[in-house]
Amino acid sequence: MHRRHTTLREKGRRQAIRGPAYMFNERGTSLTTEEERFLDAAEYGNIPVVRKMLEECKTLNFNCVDYMGQNALQLAVANEHLEVTELLLKKKGLARVGDALLLAISKGYVRIVEAILAHPAFAGGLRLTLSPLEQELRDDDFYAYDEDGTRFSQDITPVILASHCQEYEIVHILLMKGARIERPHDYFCKCNECTEKQKRDSFSHSRSRMNAYKGLASAAYLSLSSEDPVLTALELSNELARLANIETEFKNDYRKLSMQCKDFVVGVLDLCRDTEEVEAILNGDVDQNPPSEHQRPCLSRVKLAIKYEVKKFVAHPNCQQQLLTIWYENLADLRQQSIGVKCLTVLGVTIGLPFLAIAYWIIPCSKLGQILRSPFMKFVAHAVSFTIFLGLLVLNASDRFEGVKNLPNETITDHPRQVFRVKTTQFSWTELLIMKWVLGMIWSECKEIWSDGPREYVMHLWNVLDFGMLSIFVASFTARFMAFLKASKAQLYIDLHVPNHDISNASLPADIAYFTYARNKWRPSDPQIISEGLYAIAVVLSFSRIAYILPANESFGPLQISLGRTVKDIFKFMVIFIMVFVAFMIGMFNLYSYYLGAKYNPAFTTVEESFKTLFWSIFGLSEVISVVLKYDHKFIENIGYVLYGVYNVTMVVVLLNMLIAMINSSYQEIEEDADVEWKFARAKLWLSYFDEGRTLPAPFNLVPSPKSFYYLALRTKTCLVHLCKAKSHRHDNELEMGMLNSRPKLDRYRAPSRIKEENTVKKPIKNPTRYQKIMKRLIKRYVLKAQVDRENDEVNEGELKEIKQDISSLRYELLEEKSQATGELADLIQQLSDKFGKNDKKQP
Repeated sequence: MHRRHTTLREKGRRQAIRGPAYMFNERGTSLTTEEERFLDAAEYGNIPVVRKMLEECKTLNFNCVDYMGQNALQLAVANEHLEVTELLLKKKGLARVGDALLLAISKGYVRIVEAILAHPAFAGGLRLTLSPLEQELRDDDFYAYDEDGTRFSQDITPVILASHCQEYEIVHILLMKGARIERPHDYFCKCNECTEKQKRDSFSHSRSRMNAYKGLASAAYLSLSSEDPVLTALELSNELARLANIETEFKNDYRKLSMQCKDFVVGVLDLCRDTEEVEAILNGDVDQNPPSEHQRPCLSRVKLAIKYEVKKFVAHPNCQQQLLTIWYENLADLRQQSIGVKCLTVLGVTIGLPFLAIAYWIIPCSKLGQILRSPFMKFVAHAVSFTIFLGLLVLNASDRFEGVKNLPNETITDHPRQVFRVKTTQFSWTELLIMKWVLGMIWSECKEIWSDGPREYVMHLWNVLDFGMLSIFVASFTARFMAFLKASKAQLYIDLHVPNHDISNASLPADIAYFTYARNKWRPSDPQIISEGLYAIAVVLSFSRIAYILPANESFGPLQISLGRTVKDIFKFMVIFIMVFVAFMIGMFNLYSYYLGAKYNPAFTTVEESFKTLFWSIFGLSEVISVVLKYDHKFIENIGYVLYGVYNVTMVVVLLNMLIAMINSSYQEIEEDADVEWKFARAKLWLSYFDEGRTLPAPFNLVPSPKSFYYLALRTKTCLVHLCKAKSHRHDNELEMGMLNSRPKLDRYRAPSRIKEENTVKKPIKNPTRYQKIMKRLIKRYVLKAQVDRENDEVNEGELKEIKQDISSLRYELLEEKSQATGELADLIQQLSDKFGKNDKKQP
């Protein structure tokens, strides 16, 4: 009797709680007493009642739903009642199995997921590959939460949801069942499927793409679905970063997913325990084309990480240690030496560079040649060569006009019959050396374009700077040479046709006399003037090229990175700056263009003067008198004062301070992560010297070494072998066609694959490569670490709830056993009573 009252109280309390919730159902839920009892038993894990009602109640609708539209299976799964779920899954015609599976996945109930996947509905595996939307199109409520639709988004499949929740074990189970996440089509794809989805609901289409990418970028799916998780994560991070710039409405989401892929790669690298594993991560699967004994590692993954700017991966200690080992190849002792010893090494290379180059030409494969081919020595040699080149530029600037007065209205010659321009256009010995260096650098750039390809070459800004610098040098020297040719022709004419001893008193044709004039009479388009202007620009670019080697130093590297980021900010600022500057320049010109000669200075009277006045006004070098007129036109003057004042306030107070704030923000970003930024920039510099070739710097690379002839012979031999093989293959095809014609007619029409199978023996399954074994070990460690971290981070409320539900189920089982024991005891007492009653009747 007491148990009956307790049950009634619990039922009344639940009904009181559920009472107002009938608003969730428009048509209301009219449940029978039997169905209410069944749903209560499923929700609270009353296994005996559920089992008894499923076995005995023939009229029971086990798909009935409660006030929230949930059936018994959904309630049992939501409360993690495994036994109740297994009992319900045995019934045929059970509805909403898919929603129960998604619910179990979202809560991480692995055993319930396994039980649901054993249901006959998942036997073919088709249900795991179709999304709820695709199921709905088939008039199926398999994934429906209630009559209104699905619990989760309509494009969520079980494997996508498991990946979102980072459920490694569930993802593994689903992958073994054949489930996969289909990669979304390209954003600009115009196929019928994408076009139809975009027209039907563009927002749902974008959300479905986002959900798919969330699944693909999850560490659980990357770890368990890909044969090369590192490569997959790197490529996916780049794709997501590209989509962040395309789908700007989801920029933050895509960037977060891209960073998630990068963190996964860093996490796998962090679990390496020896050099073999680090090399496997950095080089990728090189078992197909193993490097030779003297060949350096390819570092394909590092190059890819640099290309995709995965900075934490490149700056990781494991990666940096391996790169440092390659950097000091054949110079292991120098790595541990002090800065003083390294500086002495650099000084020795500076002094003996010509002799080292000669030795490398003669014996490139000797011990000395191997040392010169080491990345560190290549860097030192190229840096020393470029320093000498800069020294030549400085030396040339100091003595290029030696013996020539710099006054623009004077001329000086070596003898009276010499044309002045012949003396000024001749190349000095420093300029000839500079030309040799420029030719050597051009040859080096050509080799780099040949090896990397034009597309990859222009992707690096330093290459673009080099190309521009060398192009300007070539243009400058070409213009100088053209001026020298014309001056030489004038000198030749004078030598042949002018008899005077002093040409200053001779009557010369205009085109010949021009080359005797002083600089102040030269035309603006004179080749020598153009040459000197281009040469000045090239010198500036040459000295700016020093910034390329600054990342090698820990002190100057972060400064160079900050400078590069500052240049980017300045280019962004220039857009607004130019817009404001042009607006005021045109406005002030229109205001004062009619007052040419009526002002105290020519400011704003022409477009050129307007540009000069406004530009130098930024630096405080323009005067207020620029807007004053000589006439009494106060209205124009007042407008000029206002515009000029607004311009100065806008440019100096607002925009320049905004630029300073932008630069400061960029510097703070670099400073906060200065170590990672510097190591990433240093790795980019190192990798440019890791590739084979380009050992000797300019201008020593202009002389071909015996090794170059040897490699040329090898390449020629390889080309001839390929040609011979191609010819032999063509001959074999002709013979095969002849044999085919001679075969019986029946054999002639048999499938080629069938014939090949009969003539060959099936190859055994290949063993996993060394790279695959290493990746398997690393992924195991990563998954175990992720599971341990998750167990440590999980809140204990879930565990307490699980224990509470288990106790509740156990309570119902104990009550059922007690009820059965009480019933059996009552039957036994009744039998004993009946038996003793019969004995009492017999005794009288």
